[in-house]
Amino acid sequence: MADRVLGGRYTVQDKIGIGGMATVYRGLDTVLGRTVAIKTMLPQYAADPSFAARFKQEAQAAAALQSPYIVGVYDWGKDGDTYYIVMEYLRGTDLKSGIRKHGALDCRKVAQIGSQICQALSVAHGHDIIHRDIKPQNIMVQPDGNIKVMDFGIARAKNSHLTADNSVLGTAHYVSPEQTQGKELGPTSDLYSLGIVMYEAATGRVPFDGDDAIAVALKQVNEQPVPPSQVNPNVDATLEGIILKCMRKNPAERFQTADELRRVLNDYLAGRIVNLGEATSLLTAAPTSQLNRTPGGRTQAMPRAAVSPTTTGRIPTAGASHASTMQVPEKKPMSKGKIAAIVIGVIAAIALIAGGAMALMGNGSGTKAMPNLEGMTKDEATAKLAEYGDGFFVVSTSEQYDDNVEEGKLISQDPARNTQCEKGTKVSLVFSKGKKPAATVTVPDLKGMTPSEAESALAKLNLKGAVGDSVESDDVESGKVAGQDQAAGSDAKEGDTITYHLSSGVGKADAGDHSGESLSSAKSELNSLGFTNISVSHAYSSSVSKGYVISQSPTGNQSKDTTITLRVSDGPDPAQSNQSTNSGNSGNSGNSGNSGNSGNSGNSGTSTGGNGSSSSDTGNSETGDDDSGSN
Repeated sequence: MADRVLGGRYTVQDKIGIGGMATVYRGLDTVLGRTVAIKTMLPQYAADPSFAARFKQEAQAAAALQSPYIVGVYDWGKDGDTYYIVMEYLRGTDLKSGIRKHGALDCRKVAQIGSQICQALSVAHGHDIIHRDIKPQNIMVQPDGNIKVMDFGIARAKNSHLTADNSVLGTAHYVSPEQTQGKELGPTSDLYSLGIVMYEAATGRVPFDGDDAIAVALKQVNEQPVPPSQVNPNVDATLEGIILKCMRKNPAERFQTADELRRVLNDYLAGRIVNLGEATSLLTAAPTSQLNRTPGGRTQAMPRAAVSPTTTGRIPTAGASHASTMQVPEKKPMSKGKIAAIVIGVIAAIALIAGGAMALMGNGSGTKAMPNLEGMTKDEATAKLAEYGDGFFVVSTSEQYDDNVEEGKLISQDPARNTQCEKGTKVSLVFSKGKKPAATVTVPDLKGMTPSEAESALAKLNLKGAVGDSVESDDVESGKVAGQDQAAGSDAKEGDTITYHLSSGVGKADAGDHSGESLSSAKSELNSLGFTNISVSHAYSSSVSKGYVISQSPTGNQSKDTTITLRVSDGPDPAQSNQSTNSGNSGNSGNSGNSGNSGNSGNSGTSTGGNGSSSSDTGNSETGDDDSGSN
């Protein structure tokens, strides 16, 4: 895909992300010369005609969403078999990565992020677009601290593609109860997901977790979250009440619009009294994963989740008369098909949860299940194994660099979690040393390269490129690199971004008219304006002093690479001056008309050559006589 040009305009560069439906690349808009993000749909979706139609509709809808808190969609199209969307290229990190790295955020920051997401949702809901996949991974935190919500419209396109088989959509940790049940969604569904996002941001963990998506989805329907303040004591009661109201199981009990929630969050940030309507109960969680075993090995009824004081109905699970039952809030009547689907899902979830619980408790055969150590530090993991195993495991640890796992946290464990292990089993734990230190590389000289050539040269050194402002250039043709922020030959770290500037060609300037100025002054002014091609010619002039410009060609607004010719005076023509002087003298000799008398000397024609000499002398004297005569 790299170096491919989509739509004859967008050059695909390096891969920057991949999801369940699409791959995202950094790219270059060759028309506008700007860096963009290009999302290409996976082939299995592109091959579906119904998806293609919905993709077009939703891409157009997403492009219509204008908000400082929504990633801008510039363009979309199809090139061959590839559907693509061209979006605003963002710098920063997603909220999920930020929480993993830094842990829980302070209450004000949580409220600020929530308020900005509400503004994005308000715009989308105003266009009848339900996001359906609000999660920290889709919230980009920019360097200035503000956020942008990603993937508007795409989630709906995915949903339309999958709803035919009643698949559970969205990310299980963040979906609303009605979404897990395949019911119609509205704005409150997005607000439920936003409540979970704020919960995770305030506590550092999701409210519901499990071994698989089914187990998590089941908890979304039936369990109440542990109040945030019980996870993080720094969460104040007001923010806790806001979060828990967002996460009500009944959509009618939540905030009804994004604007309503935003006003409440802004009141909280301003220190004003927050009115949440009826008091939000702090409900105690009753995890469905806790199973009690009777002496006979029969599974007792699961503890009931705390629910609002409403009428409840029972959903039977599989088994004989002693099978477990669980209570859930009564819902509107559903079709037999939907009920059957939910029952099957519940049965599967219970089976998985029960199986996991039994595995963790051991089977009495002298083996133990390997616990889950994900996210633990070395001290935490070894302490848990020591406590849980009591010498059962032989533990070895090692460290390695990892760009995606926080320093000090577990990268991998062997054996994997839930593996049945015998006493003396060797356990290998690998922990992160953080990101691998970037190697030092020499910045290449990009001048004169095309954007594609520049990006390729940078990529070979594990550097990233960014297109800066266009600049005028006298020696680099338009569209090629004319300069770069970091000098060629200087040191940089792998992963650094090198900003380069493309030539807009030679610029224009007003050359003016420097006639009458000295040559040095005229050249100096032209050079300061960017004119470097200056031709000088010379001519005699009786009206312009020597060394001054007689005329200039061309004048006025000109391209800076134009040759400007200056015609410079050499002063009066000496030949004309001499001629003028001689002409004045000959005027006096006109008085020697009398010298015609010397013709009479011819009368002494018999004179010898010596008379010629006398004639010459006469001539000279006549010239003198002429002068005398003229007197």
